[in-house]
Amino acid sequence: MPSPPDVPADEAAVATLVAADAVDKLAALAIIARATGSTVVGGGTARPRIPLRDGVWIEIEIPKFGEPPPLAIDVHASEGQAAARSEAIALRDVLRRVTDWSIIAAFPESDPTASTPTMNNAAPAPDTDGR
Repeated sequence: MPSPPDVPADEAAVATLVAADAVDKLAALAIIARATGSTVVGGGTARPRIPLRDGVWIEIEIPKFGEPPPLAIDVHASEGQAAARSEAIALRDVLRRVTDWSIIAAFPESDPTASTPTMNNAAPAPDTDGR
């Protein structure tokens, strides 16, 4: 299991996924950790995170009191924006398979500099269009 990153969050690139579902932060952390085969680091602190691999981790932002969803899932990568987006897309694919969440990327997916999804546990999404 990778250790928490040494890169400050303000120096890492971030790609955000948005889940338009009513999920509390603790439940979302547990679900994402289980789906990625990782653990929550810093549980009970102001900034819990889920490490995916060295230099890549997830943090969750929830709406302020009284605001409706969405839930923001921030994927941080010390390797730059393309890595953050690639990891976020891989995470989205995993979460779509294991949850009923409505998840969209809050960034353009047609970025020509983005690399292929690399999250360690990401597997190809099943073909469900019946072709």
